[in-house]
Amino acid sequence: MTSTTWLMITFGIVVVQRLIELWIAARNQKWILARGGQEFSPEHYIWIVLLHISWLVAWPIESYRLGPQIHEGWPFIVGGLAVAQFFRYGALLSLGHYWNTRIIIVPGEKLVTRGLYRWMPHPNYVAVALELALFPMLFRAWYTATVISVLNAVILLTIRIPAENKALTQLRVRPKRK
Repeated sequence: MTSTTWLMITFGIVVVQRLIELWIAARNQKWILARGGQEFSPEHYIWIVLLHISWLVAWPIESYRLGPQIHEGWPFIVGGLAVAQFFRYGALLSLGHYWNTRIIIVPGEKLVTRGLYRWMPHPNYVAVALELALFPMLFRAWYTATVISVLNAVILLTIRIPAENKALTQLRVRPKRK
């Protein structure tokens, strides 16, 4: 198969994955809101959406314009993407119905501390950071990998994670016991 074919297949897989995740998030949002969930900091959500749409459009275009070439270190990059999937689906499975792309907290519910959340507070953000960098790198879209990764870090570190932590603290969410 050609590099262009691999680019198109990879892009298609990523799009399908994201659409499924948006469907899961919408389903989970209804479930959480029905239990009294409250959304926090919705004003920054548009920036996350725009960042991800920009990324999804930019890396295939950048790669295609340069003449798609798979990076010679592709086994390591694919290994990194496998790690990202471990973190993504580990987070999704650990949170269950609480997993969402928005910050929605049910007052009085206990913080999930099973699975990856036993060892780290935000494993899904590790997955996202890895994917935003590695998918473009796989096809030599260096500009996209760099710019989107920097913007993601700024949004996560200055807006998203502090907003999520504040929401959890405000609602006095306590750790669940095993």
